[in-house]
Amino acid sequence: MSLEFLITSFIIVASPGTGALYTLAAGLSRGSRASVVAAFGCTLGCVPHLAAAILGLAALLHASAVAFETVKYLGVAYLLYMAWNTLRERGALSVGRQTDARTFVQVTVEAILINLLNPKLSIFFLAFLPQFVSTDEAQPLPHMLMLSAIFMLMTFVVFAAYGLFAAAMRDHVISRPSVMTWMRRTFAGAFVLLGARLALTER
Repeated sequence: MSLEFLITSFIIVASPGTGALYTLAAGLSRGSRASVVAAFGCTLGCVPHLAAAILGLAALLHASAVAFETVKYLGVAYLLYMAWNTLRERGALSVGRQTDARTFVQVTVEAILINLLNPKLSIFFLAFLPQFVSTDEAQPLPHMLMLSAIFMLMTFVVFAAYGLFAAAMRDHVISRPSVMTWMRRTFAGAFVLLGARLALTER
C-alpha cells in the first residue's frame, strides 16, 4: 500500500461526479440515513467495474465499440430519467420529511445503477489498478483485491461525508419552497450535463 495510491484515490473519489451528486441530493431530500444509504449504493455500483478490471472483462468494453456504446447510452438514458424524476418530484429525490424501508431500497437501487451504467469506470479501473501492482508481484490478485477494497471504503466514507453535510442543511431547504424549487432544477440540470458528458465520451 503506497501513499501515492491513497492520495490518488482520494482525489478521484472526492472529485465531483454523478455518485457524489446523487448522494448530496439524497441527503438534502431525505436526510442523513438516506445519504448513507446512497453512499453505500454508489459504492456497491463500483463493485462490477472493479471486478471487470481485475478479471480483464473491461478490455471488452475498450475493444468493442458496440458494447461500449450500448452501456454508455443506457447510462445516458438513466441520467436523463433521473433529471426528469427530479423535476417531477418523484422517487428518492423528492423532498419530504418521512422516509421508509421502501425509500431506502429505491435509493440503493438508483445509486447502484448510476455507477453501474457508466462504462468509463471499468476502463478507468483497468488502467488505474495495475499501476499500483508491481510487475514482479508474486500474487497480484490478492493485492488488487486489497486495493479495490480500500478504494471502495474511501468511496463510501467520502460520499457519506458529502451526504451527511447535505443532510445537515436539509431543514434550511425543506422550509423554503423557493429553495426546494431551485434545488430540484439545479440537480436536474446537473444530471442532464453529466449525461451529455457521458454521451460525448469515447473509449
